[in-house]
Amino acid sequence: MLLPSIRIRLLALALATSLCAGAACTSDAPSSASPPPAAAPDAPALPGAPARLQVDVAYHKLDNGLKVVLSRDTTAPIATVAVYYGIGFRNEPKDRTGFAHLFEHMMFQGSQNLGKMGFIRLVNAHGGVLNGSTRFDLTNYWETVPSNTVEIMLWAEADRMRGLDITEENLANQKDVVKNEVKGGILNTPYGGFPWLDMPQFANENWHNAHNFYGEFRDLDAATLEDVTAFFRTYYAPNNAVVAVVGEFDPAQTLAWVKEHLGDIPRSPQPERPDTAEPRQEEEKRASRTDALATRPALAVAYHAPPRNTPEYYAMGLLHQILLRGDDSRLHQALVRRRGLTGGVGGGINVGLGNMFNINGPALWTAYLIHDADKPADVILAAIDEEIERVRREPVDRATLELAVLKARSELYDLVDSEHGLGRADLLACFALFDDDPQRLNRIEGELARITPELLHATAREYLRPTNRTVLTVAPGAAEEPAAAEEPAAGSLPQGQTETKSPKRADR
Repeated sequence: MLLPSIRIRLLALALATSLCAGAACTSDAPSSASPPPAAAPDAPALPGAPARLQVDVAYHKLDNGLKVVLSRDTTAPIATVAVYYGIGFRNEPKDRTGFAHLFEHMMFQGSQNLGKMGFIRLVNAHGGVLNGSTRFDLTNYWETVPSNTVEIMLWAEADRMRGLDITEENLANQKDVVKNEVKGGILNTPYGGFPWLDMPQFANENWHNAHNFYGEFRDLDAATLEDVTAFFRTYYAPNNAVVAVVGEFDPAQTLAWVKEHLGDIPRSPQPERPDTAEPRQEEEKRASRTDALATRPALAVAYHAPPRNTPEYYAMGLLHQILLRGDDSRLHQALVRRRGLTGGVGGGINVGLGNMFNINGPALWTAYLIHDADKPADVILAAIDEEIERVRREPVDRATLELAVLKARSELYDLVDSEHGLGRADLLACFALFDDDPQRLNRIEGELARITPELLHATAREYLRPTNRTVLTVAPGAAEEPAAAEEPAAGSLPQGQTETKSPKRADR
């Protein structure tokens, strides 16, 4: 089941289907007193493994700080132009929740040479598709177009990076658009925000990771024209951005176009990145809420993942393959096939907002499901615990590990090839934005191949601890209606739903 994402649906043509996936400082994650052993750097590749993925990557940095990633692919005469900015939910102002997402909408309200809706009409006129999304660590914008229109798209992106049309009228209009999006996609939708929006608010302690990303209505209403202007000048600057071009194009000519159209946009001083570190969780957290629109109960469990780019992080990705990915996964076999407790179980790292590669700060590994009322949550949780404790108690054999690596490699290839070039652009842009190293994409398979059964077991023991877990249950049922004179509040929980038990959260 696909979860709803925080996005704006702008255009859908036959060229491609839309995507809202998931991406600015790396921080420490929970650590063990006895840390898992590191993977051997010289561990051999798996027996019989084919040649690894080699994506064409050319990486450049302009004098104004703009990062440029070019990846040529002549499979089809199309190209994707993507611009990623290093501003997301995590580093939006504390008194302006939802501001990063609000500004995603503002970027389509016109610029110096393109009036309101002009950007969309331009892409439409050239037979392309476009979209934008806000995630934990970034906001992105992209267009997939015929390859002979790459320069036009670069000019258009430069036009709004150089001078967005910020007016009171546009701001007021987009405040209403965002609030209506919240009402339609979250408040008035069964299981709205479950678990991608509500779970981080329960599982995390640090405000930057735990606040309502869609935004409180009072904060959206309080945003001023001065706020928006300052936000744009700070975060939508070339030295906080990556331009990625993927597809059929001439690399030298495209780089020249990037320099011509975006190279003279002035850089802007960047504020210090907030501390997004999460403390080590020492006790299990439990929370529940009521959903007036839900027809069946729901259950989600989440564990804090290891620090990004560590051997343990890749090991956690393989544990995901073993426990949750596909019909052969242990949780699917236990919950669906053997016991009939649910019709399906989903999840992953960075669930609902992307994947394990396009997030830069503390992340959660989450499993979630919807179940019948005659299947108690405690019974389902006990079945989940059996499989979790099994990987904590018993190291997997080499065959299980090899299958997990194979599945992870397959998923990686799917990501790279997805959405007519957008999947590749997303990964390259994220690795450039987060690590200054888009070539990292070509090293992922090597990281996976180095994971040993011993490291996998140690990672499971530390990060799948019961004390590192948050359990969230959703019960169907009526909730109190807000007073008629009051506008519904977009708080930590969707309207019409009530929190019956929640953990303490610091810095809230």
